[in-house]
Amino acid sequence: QVQLVESGGGLVQPGGSLRLSCAVSGSISRFNAVNWYRQGPGKERELVATLTWGGTTNYADSVKGRFTISRDSAKNTVYLQMNSLKPEDTAVYRCNGIEKFTRDTSWGQGTQVTVSS
Repeated sequence: QVQLVESGGGLVQPGGSLRLSCAVSGSISRFNAVNWYRQGPGKERELVATLTWGGTTNYADSVKGRFTISRDSAKNTVYLQMNSLKPEDTAVYRCNGIEKFTRDTSWGQGTQVTVSS
């Protein structure tokens, strides 16, 4: 069973930056796409960013221009660089990977991001 482990969350002031990591046990090349989701207090889960194996990226309108998803294949890690953070970005952030052939989805446990002064 592949495992995804997020890290990098924490408390940051508005306007600050964080970089989240999603480390995959095994090769990330097994995934057709890796996504970052978030769920804030009292909110529904939201798809934040997607990175396909071919390198295509997509972002939620709420984070366009502020967040960047990328990968380091050598480290089997996908990153979410978050800049100009706002209080409304406060949420638990989770990554998932969709297997190329089985279409199975694997999730990480999540990392808390809190944006507050």
